[in-house]
Amino acid sequence: MAASAHRGAPLTPEEIYSTALRLIDAIGVEGLSMRKLAVELDVNPMSLYHHVDNKTALLRRVCALVALQLDVPDDDEAPWTEQLRALGYACRTSARRHPSLWLYALSHPEVTGSDHLLWRALDRVLANAGVDEEEQVYARKTLFALLAGFILGETTGALNEQGGAADPDKTFEAFLNFAISGLSAF
Repeated sequence: MAASAHRGAPLTPEEIYSTALRLIDAIGVEGLSMRKLAVELDVNPMSLYHHVDNKTALLRRVCALVALQLDVPDDDEAPWTEQLRALGYACRTSARRHPSLWLYALSHPEVTGSDHLLWRALDRVLANAGVDEEEQVYARKTLFALLAGFILGETTGALNEQGGAADPDKTFEAFLNFAISGLSAF
């Protein structure tokens, strides 16, 4: 890999994605541009296109990087309820760390893809819960819609505007209990 004329060191995909994530956390997805990323990396903007085709492709890779950082529960002997709870907390923690990216990904499913780490982990939990394989797609979509709604509400502050002085952690715990109860009845 050739060294950049500006910085004298080769540009790596990992450096591109982690720098893009840092910029997204600072200025939001909408504020990110290939030009701003290039300035941050001290490279010519065109050099980025040797690694990614466009901003959407870049965001796909950044989402994959964040997915790898998720503290996804192991496929161990833990009850499915604990695994679902752990997966929910992992998503919430990530969304709190990277709110702009999560809001973007929730409204642009093309950046996460259907083989996302989160989907595989959720499918495993559903199988452990005894959900028939044919029914898993419905359960997964329902649970995801509920989680996405919660994350959206918490990230945008909409949950705070619903009245009452509810503790956000207790509200999330109530959400998880609701999801587990619903899945138990599925």
